[in-house]
Amino acid sequence: MKILALETSAKSVSAAVTEDGALLAYTYQNTGLTHSRTLMPLVDGMLKNSGLTVEQMDLIAVAAGPGSFTGLRIGVSAAKGLAWTLEKPCCGVSTLEAMAQNLRHMDATVICAMDARRSQVYNALFTARDGQLIRRTPDRAIGLEQLADELKNDEKKKIVVGDGAKLCYTYLAEHGIPCSLAPEALRMQSAVGVAQAAAEMAARGETVSARDLTPNYLRLSQAERERLAKGLKITVD
Repeated sequence: MKILALETSAKSVSAAVTEDGALLAYTYQNTGLTHSRTLMPLVDGMLKNSGLTVEQMDLIAVAAGPGSFTGLRIGVSAAKGLAWTLEKPCCGVSTLEAMAQNLRHMDATVICAMDARRSQVYNALFTARDGQLIRRTPDRAIGLEQLADELKNDEKKKIVVGDGAKLCYTYLAEHGIPCSLAPEALRMQSAVGVAQAAAEMAARGETVSARDLTPNYLRLSQAERERLAKGLKITVD
C-alpha cells in the first residue's frame, strides 16, 4: 500500500510517501513560511523528484489534530483536495500518535506534548515496548500540574516528544518527575509518523472518504471561547 502523508500541525511542514512500511520519499521545511505557501509546492516537488504521482497512491493521510487551528485546516483541506477527485480513501491521524511513532523502538513511557498555552499541553501517553505502541490515554488538553500528578508513580523510563517537549520536560523536571527529551532528530512530529500511524489505521479498516475527513481540534478556538463567555452562539445563524 502506497500512502501519501501530510503534516502541518505546528510550525514545520512535511510530506512523505511510504509503501508497505518502507519510506520512499520525504520532504520537510521549517523556515517560518506559512503552510499555505509551502505545503503543495513541497508535495509536488517530492512526487516529481521521486517519479511518483497522486494517482498511484492507495491512501491519503494527514495529521488531523490536535495542533494549530490554521495549520490543521490547511493540511486537512489539502488532503481532501488530493483525495476527492480521485476518490482515494483518507486517514485523519492523531498528531500525538504520529509523533509517538518516532519512539516505538524504545522501552519507555512516551509523553507526547504540544504547547496548548495557558499552562496546558495537548497530550497523550503511550507505552513503547517491543516495537509496538500501546495507547494509555486519549488525546487531551491537560494542565501540566495534572500531568505531573499522573506520572509521579510511573517507574518506567519516560521520554518527552513533540514541539512542546521542552516546555513539558522543564515542568516535570522542576517538580521531581525524572524524564528525558527525545533526541532532536526524533523529537518533532513528521509526515513519516503520520504515514506509519495511517498504515495501522487502514489495517483496522479505519479509513474515511475525503468528504468525511475533518480536523480534530480538541478544544474551542479563542474566538469561540470569547463568544461563549459573552453568552453568544459559537456560530452565527
